[in-house]
Amino acid sequence: MNTGLGDLFDLTGKVAIVTGAGDGIGRGSALILAAVGAKVIVSDINIDKANAVVKEIKENYNREATAVLCNVLNDADLVNMVDTAVKTYGSVNILVNNAGLGGGGRENPWKIDEAYVERIYKINVIAPWRLCQLTAPLMEKSGYGSIVNITSMSSIDKEANMSIYGSSKAALNHLAANLAYDLGPLGVRINNVGPGATKTAALASILTPEIQEKMLRHTPIKRLGEVADIARAVLFFASEASSWVSGQVLFVNGGGVQTME
Repeated sequence: MNTGLGDLFDLTGKVAIVTGAGDGIGRGSALILAAVGAKVIVSDINIDKANAVVKEIKENYNREATAVLCNVLNDADLVNMVDTAVKTYGSVNILVNNAGLGGGGRENPWKIDEAYVERIYKINVIAPWRLCQLTAPLMEKSGYGSIVNITSMSSIDKEANMSIYGSSKAALNHLAANLAYDLGPLGVRINNVGPGATKTAALASILTPEIQEKMLRHTPIKRLGEVADIARAVLFFASEASSWVSGQVLFVNGGGVQTME
């Protein structure tokens, strides 16, 4: 067991998969894991973005990284991504289920349809579950395993036009809480990081000064989140610093809630 504070976060020799890693929280997670030694599969539906993150990892940290084109709606892509990690680096030790969709107060219940609901749940719940199924046996065999799901404050908030996204992220929370019992005996931990309002392209698409002012009314730390704030929480769960933590949700939210009402 590592005892030095630096060693607690050292992921040298570990292999990490990060989905949706082409930008935003996924990119930040891939970068921080690489910075502390992990070999990273940078997965994204946009291969150009994934390649750019790989280049950044190699240039800034001199670490190994591989870009993989992956649409998490496609099971064959999920299988290929995991197979690529094994063929390239030998195993999988860390999985960051970051790829997600929905939210932003756009889900008018009278205008969305069943196809939309199915798509959101497949991306936000079923794909993370499937990747747990694919990677946990590899983690058990390797002797080290940590799965980190990116959930949301919407999983516990209550807002209009957020019913499908919010409930899908609540399902992701409960998925982790229950899978902790299945994965623990295998030596695999599973936890969720729940970002509050974080400065990503997705937030920028809806953010106005008025919305930001509303978001900060009930935020004790008077700023919106940065990608680095979320990535550090991912690192905590990915590393031995959290070796006796599983089935938990860590909300990274400035101490409050950033609703738009």
